[in-house]
Amino acid sequence: MTVPAPPTASVAPAGTLRVVINLGNPVLAQGTAEEPRGVTVAIAREVARWLGVPLELECVDAAREAYAAITEGRVDLCFLANEPAREEGVAFTAPYVLIEGVYVTEGDSPLTSSDEVDRDGVRVGVRTGSAYDLYLTRTLQHAELVRASEATDVFEEEHLDAAAGVRQPMEDYVAGTERRILEPAFMEIRQSVGLPRALDPAAVAAVAAFVEHLKATGFVRDELARSGVDATVAPPA
Repeated sequence: MTVPAPPTASVAPAGTLRVVINLGNPVLAQGTAEEPRGVTVAIAREVARWLGVPLELECVDAAREAYAAITEGRVDLCFLANEPAREEGVAFTAPYVLIEGVYVTEGDSPLTSSDEVDRDGVRVGVRTGSAYDLYLTRTLQHAELVRASEATDVFEEEHLDAAAGVRQPMEDYVAGTERRILEPAFMEIRQSVGLPRALDPAAVAAVAAFVEHLKATGFVRDELARSGVDATVAPPA
């Protein structure tokens, strides 16, 4: 696969590629703000290398903070789930990783599958501004969303019926307890690279093509494995 010509002046006009990393999603990033690591950090480094500019990382703890960083112009590139509510401010590439959104309940909950959650009287904890918050906001018809900084915290504190989140950390959350994950997953989260909405479409297309190159060469797969993360590389665009 041919590597596209780098649109350096458009993507990194200040001469440095400024990227926001969400440490709140352990599938995509791990470590600390001082020493972040993970697939998003690796992709950011490769994009900066391709553009031929230094890399500057800003680490945050939630997707809503990453969205604010890109829409407020503090960074040039972000990693977010492609959700319709975000498309007004972000131009997305095709996804590079697919992960799942799942519900967790207590072991004695009468809920037995994810299909039973959208009922009157059911309350679901979500992390404010997360991909699954946005998705459930537009798809649930009866259940009530309870937003907080951590879905599992509000699930426990307010004795909610369920908590929503990314499968991998939710599996860690229920391990060694009587809590359980409701199957099937209620959504597929399409993790994508995001750029400012006002950016030249040709520059967005070039970055998107470079992300496809990273997928096709096994770079994304290898970085996920290096992080110890079991996630699915998205199919070719």
